[in-house]
Amino acid sequence: VQLQASGGGLVQAGGSLRLSCAASGRTLSGRFMGWFRQAPGKEREFVASIRTYTWYADSVKGRFVISRDYANNTLYLQMNSLRVEDTAVYYCAAQEDPTSFSGSRPTDYNYWGQGTQVTVSS
Repeated sequence: VQLQASGGGLVQAGGSLRLSCAASGRTLSGRFMGWFRQAPGKEREFVASIRTYTWYADSVKGRFVISRDYANNTLYLQMNSLRVEDTAVYYCAAQEDPTSFSGSRPTDYNYWGQGTQVTVSS
């Protein structure tokens, strides 16, 4: 499985971006997929995940929306009302185990995209 993230960029505070993560190799239907981010000098942190339902970090709840297109094997993250503190490299990830019930820890995931930079200016 290969994951290719895209859609990052530079945006002013209050703006929006949509990240995409194209999965190739085989279908990831029924498995957790998620977004994480890592700012300089900080640990990688959970942003959002999706399987049947969706989960969000408190810091992005109400502003970000995770979704997936099963037909195209693509994961999305719509980011609205962006803040300076959202600046980070964003990574998409996917799990192998279809029976997993956990999707909020980096160690839950087997496959990672290369990361896409999101910079929010004030």
